[in-house]
Amino acid sequence: MSEIINNREYRQKVLKELIGELHAGKTVEEVKPRFEELIKGVSVKEISEMEQALIKEGLAVKEIQRLCDVHAAVFKGSIEEIHRETKPEETVGHPVHTFKEENKFIKELIDEKIIPGMKRYKEEGDKDALLKPLQQLLEIDKHYSRKENLLFPYLEKYNITAPPKVMWGVDDQIRDALKECVRLLMDDTDADTVIAKTETAVNKVNEMIYKEENILFPMALDTLSEDEWLKIAKESSEIGFFFYEPKEEWVPERQPEVSGPKADIGPRDHIEFDAGHMTPEEINALLNTLPLDITFVGKDGRVKYFSQGKERIFARPKTVLGRTVQNCHPPASVHVVEKVVENLMSGKKDREDFWIKMGDKFVLIQYFAVRNAKGEFLGIMECSRDIKPLQEITGEKRLLSD
Repeated sequence: MSEIINNREYRQKVLKELIGELHAGKTVEEVKPRFEELIKGVSVKEISEMEQALIKEGLAVKEIQRLCDVHAAVFKGSIEEIHRETKPEETVGHPVHTFKEENKFIKELIDEKIIPGMKRYKEEGDKDALLKPLQQLLEIDKHYSRKENLLFPYLEKYNITAPPKVMWGVDDQIRDALKECVRLLMDDTDADTVIAKTETAVNKVNEMIYKEENILFPMALDTLSEDEWLKIAKESSEIGFFFYEPKEEWVPERQPEVSGPKADIGPRDHIEFDAGHMTPEEINALLNTLPLDITFVGKDGRVKYFSQGKERIFARPKTVLGRTVQNCHPPASVHVVEKVVENLMSGKKDREDFWIKMGDKFVLIQYFAVRNAKGEFLGIMECSRDIKPLQEITGEKRLLSD
């Protein structure tokens, strides 16, 4: 074991030296032989881990990006994962292919519209030239949301928790930075301030693309099974896409295992309640018909159920099932979630209410402690609904109308 650790430490040290040589002006061809020797028999995952470790040490992402050309020159057979005859991630419909296609559009949007837009805004005062592409870039939220709510849960399943948490925090910083740029433009803030803020924001976006394609995706490809990628692909439309939607359904080389047929639910398969009984089919349909979203978190802090009504407030892909409630929220709000859970679990409170504006909706979010007849804590129910239509009700309605 110590030899493995020492080898990894040695490779990481050499990797850092190579980055320094590139920074000092050496060419790809000059560095390539040593890099090729360094990574013999090494998996993509280990290279990603080494690069991630260097980032944690404080090495700038831009410095590690200097290795991109070296990677391209060497990845022709020296790494087992690279020379597979067919790469699933290069197939239309595979989640990684979709993420990368979106990243291409993001780069084009930045290079062909936002950067020229900054110049036109500064030189000609053309606000729309910058405002419109920035508003388009706000849709990057769908790209990040799929990553956070579909991919991260599977990485957590394999105890890969730190990178997702760090990356989600940076995603939120990018979201906030882009919103601030749009707000400053609409408030007619001076051009120099707007351009400085925009440059910072798009730099963060470009850095995130690098982190995804050179660290996150290789790590995920090295970890997740075909069945797990297939589930992610099928859940993706629940959240939506960023100006690219796969036109074909991805079919893995090996068909996923199919579980045996479910037993028919007959009329005698009723579940008894305190006041009445219903079949599982009726219960499921009833919960999905309620005019609000319900999510149930068990006493172990993991999501056990959510309703699937027609008018959803928040996207809930099935990958959240079994996930801890803390990991279902952005890092910046985890402390609030933990406080709510603590208050409800301890009995200090039985409910907690929040309300926020979301576009043209006014959303009420309520958390209720769920307890049995003995008062024992079973979990937490979250209810969310748009109450704006209720606020607009006036007078009385006593008769049916068309």
